[in-house]
Amino acid sequence: MNGIPTVFWLVPIASIVALGMAWYFFSKMMQAEEGTQRMIEIAEHVRKGAMAYLKQQYKVVLYVFIVLAIVFAIMAYVLNVQNPWVPVAFLTGGFFSGLSGFFGMKTATYASARTANAAREGLNKGLRIAFRSGAVMGLVVVGLGLLDIALWFLILNYCYQGDNMALVTITTTMLTFGMGASTQALFARVGGGIYTKAADVGADLVGKVEANIPEDDPRNPATIADNVGDNVGDVAGMGADLYESYCGSILSTAALGATAFAMNGDMQLKAVIAPMIIAAVGIFLSLFGIFLVKTKEDATMRDLLHSLGLGTNVAAILIAGATFVILYLLGLDNWLGVSFSVISGLCAGVIIGQATEYYTSQSYKPTQKISEASQTGSATVIIKGIGTGMISTCVPVVTICVAIMLSYLFANGFDLSMSASSMSRGLYGIGIAAVGMLSTLGITLATDAYGPIADNAGGNAEMSELGEEVRHRTDALDALGNTTAATGKGFAIGSAALTALALLASYVEEIKIAMMRAASEGQQFLYTTGEIFNPNNASITDFMNFFQVNLMNPKVLVGAFIGAMAAFLFCGLTMGAVGRAAQSMVEEVRRQFHEIRGILEGKATPDYGRCVEISTRGAQREMIIPSVMAIVIPIIVGVVLGVAGVLGLLVGGLSAGFTLAVFMANAGGAWDNAKKMVEEGHFGGKGSACHKATIVGDTVGDPFKDTSGPSLNILIKLMSMVSIVMAGLTVACM
Repeated sequence: MNGIPTVFWLVPIASIVALGMAWYFFSKMMQAEEGTQRMIEIAEHVRKGAMAYLKQQYKVVLYVFIVLAIVFAIMAYVLNVQNPWVPVAFLTGGFFSGLSGFFGMKTATYASARTANAAREGLNKGLRIAFRSGAVMGLVVVGLGLLDIALWFLILNYCYQGDNMALVTITTTMLTFGMGASTQALFARVGGGIYTKAADVGADLVGKVEANIPEDDPRNPATIADNVGDNVGDVAGMGADLYESYCGSILSTAALGATAFAMNGDMQLKAVIAPMIIAAVGIFLSLFGIFLVKTKEDATMRDLLHSLGLGTNVAAILIAGATFVILYLLGLDNWLGVSFSVISGLCAGVIIGQATEYYTSQSYKPTQKISEASQTGSATVIIKGIGTGMISTCVPVVTICVAIMLSYLFANGFDLSMSASSMSRGLYGIGIAAVGMLSTLGITLATDAYGPIADNAGGNAEMSELGEEVRHRTDALDALGNTTAATGKGFAIGSAALTALALLASYVEEIKIAMMRAASEGQQFLYTTGEIFNPNNASITDFMNFFQVNLMNPKVLVGAFIGAMAAFLFCGLTMGAVGRAAQSMVEEVRRQFHEIRGILEGKATPDYGRCVEISTRGAQREMIIPSVMAIVIPIIVGVVLGVAGVLGLLVGGLSAGFTLAVFMANAGGAWDNAKKMVEEGHFGGKGSACHKATIVGDTVGDPFKDTSGPSLNILIKLMSMVSIVMAGLTVACM
C-alpha cells in the first residue's frame, strides 16, 4: 500500500488478536457448567427476552439509518455538499457499533448462570468467570473499532493516493463513520436504559416496598424483565456507547494530526497513525491486565476493588511507559511532549475513576452518610444523594480542566503565542490525551461489563434458591459491580469531554473543506468589509475571525444557551420516559399480585412475559424523540445561526452535559450502594424502614445512573458528529 509504514500493520494485527482472545474467553466460559435445571431455565428466559428486545430495537434503528443514509446520499451525489464516502461510512459505523453491543450482550446472557454456579464453589471462581465474560465485551469493542478504522484507512489511502491533501481528506471522511456509531449508540443507550429502569423501578416499588419480598424473588412478575434490562441497557447499550467513544477519540486525533503537521508530509502521516498504534499496543497490555484479576475466598469489598484495580492500574502504567517508546521510535516531532499529553489523559482517567469510586462505594463516607440518612426517611436519603452527586462533580471537572491545559501545552512545547501552528499542535495534544485515557479500554470496559453479569448472577441465585452463602457471594460481586459500573461511566464521560473538545477543532477543519469545495465551484466568501476570504490557506484563528466566534457575537451566546438547554431537555425527556414506562410496570405487577391468586405464597407462576412485553414496547416508543432530537438540533442551529452558532451550541452542550452527566451517574451509584449497605445488615437490614427509604433513593437514582446520565456523553459527541457531517449544508446556507 502506497506510503504506509510497516508499523501501521500492528493496528489490524492487534484488532484480530483482540477478537481472537474474545472468542477464547467466550469459549472457556461456555465450557463451564450452567448449574441446576432451574438455573438453566431462568437464564434461558432472560436470554430470549434480551434477544427479542434487541431484534425490535435494531428494526427501529434500521429505519432511522435508511432515512439518514438517503439524506446523506442526496447531499453527496445530488447537491454536492457532502463527501461521496459519507453515506457508506455512516452505515458501517452504525453496523460495527451495533455488532459490538450484540456480541457483548450474547456473552452476558450465557455468563450470568455460570457465574452463579461458580459462586457455589467459591468467590474467586465466580469473579473470574464474570470478569472474563465482561472482557469479551471490552475486547470485541476495541477489536471491531480498530479493525473498522484500519480497513477504512487502507481503502481511502488507496483511493486518494497522489492527492496533495490526501490525509486531511481521509481523516475527515473517516470521522463521519463516527456519526453512525454515535447514532446507534444513542438509540442503544436510551432504549436499553428505559427498558431496564422501567423493569427495575416496577420490581422494586411493588415487590420490595409494597409486597416486602426480596429483590429478584421469583414471585415478582417484573424480575425477569429486570434481568433482561441489565443486559440490553448495561451491556449492549454500554458496548455501543464506548465503541463510539473509542473510535471518536482515535479518529478526531488523526484528523487533528493531519492538520497540525500538514506542511510536513512524512511527519503528517506519523501524526495520523500515532493514535492508532497507541490503541493497538493498549490492546496487548489490556490482555496482560485481564489475566492479573483474581481474589481470595474471604475477600472484603476493598479486596475485590483492589483485585480489579490491580489489572486496570498495571495496564495503565504499562501503556504510559510504552507511549514514550512508541512515539520515540515513530520519530514524531516533540515526541516527548506528546507522550506527556498521553500521560495527562491517562492520569485524568485514573483520577476520575478513583473519585467516582470514593463518591459511590459503600466503603467510603459519602455513601455511608446516605445510608445513615435513611434513619430519618426517604426524603433525607434523596436530599443527601443529590447533594453528594453535585459535590462529586468538582474533582472530575477540575481534573479534565487540568488535563486539557497540560495536554495542550505539552504538545506545543509550552508555546503561549497562540499562533496557528502552536494552536494546531496543542489541539492534537488534547485529542491524543483522549486516546491515552481510552487506550486500555479492553480491560476498563471489562470491569464495567462485569457489573450487569454479576447482577444477573445474583438474580439467578435468588430465583433458584441456591442458599444464603451463595447469595452472600453473589451480593458481594454485585456490590462490586455497582462501583465498577459507576467508575466506568465516569471514565466514559471524562473521555467524552476530551473527545468532544477535539471534535470542535475537527468541525472547523470540515468547514474549511466544505468552503474549499464551494470556492472551487465559484462561490465567494466575504468579510463584513467586503474583502474576499480565502479558505485554502486559512488557520483556525482565521476562521474564528471570519465567523466572528467570540463572546460578543449573539449567535455564539444563543448557541451556547441552546446547547446547555439540550442537555437538560434530553435528561428530562429520558427521565419522563422511564417514569411513564415504570408506571405501566407498577400497575401490571400490582394487577398480577391482585388477580393471580397464590403468587405471593409461591403456589402460582407470575406472567413474566407480560412484563417483558411492557418494557419492550415502552422502550421502543419512548427512545425515538430524545434520540432524534440530538440529530435535529445541530442541523437547525447550523442552518439558522451558522458556524458561530454551532460552535456555541457544542461548547454549551459539552460544558453543561459533562457536569450534569457526572452528577447523575455518581448520585445514582451512591444511592444504589447505600441501599446495598442497608441490605447487608446496617441500620435494621432488609425489610426495615431504613431499607425502604434507601429503596426509594435507589429508584430515583436508577434513571439517573443508567438512562439519562450515561446517555449524555453520547449526546455531546453525537451533536459534534452531526455538525461535522452537516458542515457542507451549513456552508451552503451561508
